[in-house]
Amino acid sequence: MEKEKLIWMYRQMVRIRQFETKVSELFAQGRIPGFVHLYIGEEATAVGACANLRQDDFITSTHRGHGHCLAKGGDMKLMMAELFGKETGYCKGKGGSMHIADVDMGILGANGIVGGGLSIAPGAGLSAKLRGTDQVTVCFFGDGASNQTTFHEGLNLASIWKLPVIFICENNQYGISLHQSKHQRIADVADRAVAYGIPGVVVDGNDVMAVYEAVAEAVKRARAGEGPTLIEAKTYRWRGHFEGDPTVYRSEKEVQEWKERCPIARFKKHLLEMGILSEADIEKIDAEVAEEVEAAVRFAEESPLPKPEEALEDVYA
Repeated sequence: MEKEKLIWMYRQMVRIRQFETKVSELFAQGRIPGFVHLYIGEEATAVGACANLRQDDFITSTHRGHGHCLAKGGDMKLMMAELFGKETGYCKGKGGSMHIADVDMGILGANGIVGGGLSIAPGAGLSAKLRGTDQVTVCFFGDGASNQTTFHEGLNLASIWKLPVIFICENNQYGISLHQSKHQRIADVADRAVAYGIPGVVVDGNDVMAVYEAVAEAVKRARAGEGPTLIEAKTYRWRGHFEGDPTVYRSEKEVQEWKERCPIARFKKHLLEMGILSEADIEKIDAEVAEEVEAAVRFAEESPLPKPEEALEDVYA
């Protein structure tokens, strides 16, 4: 892989981490309304996957969607404004954290419905197939969503019609507060691929290059008309299910063990050893991203709230 892309991948992971860290701080200060579900610790999965995509490819996201949006090319200022509920946000301040979308970038929306994207993604894949393009759709979802009927319906439909969809299960070990071992009798969600006659792949979701390579093969198959792939990325969320979650269902020892597998620290070590980046380069990227985040906060704070008369605009149901 070219040096520029490796650096881009590192920067994207740092952007997600710093964005989410700032959102955590702002939420704790009462400056962001509603709920937020942070992506800290899972950055390698979104970046490794989206590094394979073109702007005209699609993604469907989840309630924990900030990382997906940034990895696909979302505008940080518009994202922050949306979290603040401002009219300059992606959804004019009406969607909030769980419903950010940018159709022009192929971001078909984060989704407050567990497993909601598993129905949207085959639709996007069918659209590409009917239009005769080689566009692909990446569908992000969690281990908990793999128990929803939408999981089975989405994979079955994509399989029988050979739709260009890559299903990526971000297995962060917990469905809200329930460990995977308590809601499934299988250790690997990817094992379910055999029921639909498609490839099932398990990958280290904290290794950005492992994710990149697995998704690259799946994208190649999809663009060639060979149908979908189910990829399970084993990862971990450092924060609670939502900000304010007391996380009494897991031990500090478990959290610390996963933090030692930090995807950003691992990739940084790799790039330093390869001579792709120096310590000075790392510091420069950190500083540039920190300023980008602060600029996004300023933009959000200075933006106006939606006008009351706009409440019924852009409402389709």
